[in-house]
Amino acid sequence: MNSAFDAAAIRARAEAAITVALEVGRETARSRRVSNPGMLAVENKGLQDFVTVADRKAEQAIRDGLISRFPGDSFMGEESGGLSGGTGTWVVDPIDGTTNYIRGFRHWGISIAFVADDRVEVGVVYDAAEDKVFHAVRGGGAFKDRLAIHAAATTDPANALVILGHSRKTSFDDYLALSRRLHERGMDYRRMGAAAIDLVRVAEGAADLYYERQLNAWDMLAGALIAAEAGATVVMPPVERLLAQGGPVIAHSPGLADEFAFILDIEGLAPVTR
Repeated sequence: MNSAFDAAAIRARAEAAITVALEVGRETARSRRVSNPGMLAVENKGLQDFVTVADRKAEQAIRDGLISRFPGDSFMGEESGGLSGGTGTWVVDPIDGTTNYIRGFRHWGISIAFVADDRVEVGVVYDAAEDKVFHAVRGGGAFKDRLAIHAAATTDPANALVILGHSRKTSFDDYLALSRRLHERGMDYRRMGAAAIDLVRVAEGAADLYYERQLNAWDMLAGALIAAEAGATVVMPPVERLLAQGGPVIAHSPGLADEFAFILDIEGLAPVTR
């Protein structure tokens, strides 16, 4: 571990992130409940990339809550930007699944990761659908509202449930080809639109695979750590590359490794052991 952060310092950041995620998550959910969807102020930033007043308000609240406690840390947010620092950096998506949030589809959440020395040390995800917080500290297991969670023990592909992500920045033909291959193997699949929540579904054993070809770091880092600490196989590029340009992520039940090896071939990645 980076010498600047001992176990107590990392734990303190995890506890702060849990508190902030729950507070901001509940306030963001309350704001959505009392808002007329037609009255939400929305700016179109591009394909599948919406900003609402709620996004900016949530990110500012998360920043204030974390940096007030740890003023020496850096902050990288989806809305406000920022760069990873030389010590530790918070990497935050204030509303992962913004389109879902806008439309009132409750599959959205808040993603908070803490990165030090090019490793994800803390991952915290607020799940709006259940009003619960998932969290993990590297090497310490994964939890949902403080109760330990584990990836599914599925070994038969006919029993597998898969969640796929897709961005218009990547090939739809490739997405269709992957869907067809999973279908031919007897697997059921979904597309839900919130990577952090999809990853914690793998962590808690509700799904057996999450894969998306191009994500930003703030979408995936927290959920990827939680899934890995829950015993899922998680494969992604190095953290420094993800912080700079994003990339793919694969998280799956360990008993289905052979079924999903072809995705690693597509991405040219190799499994990374914890």
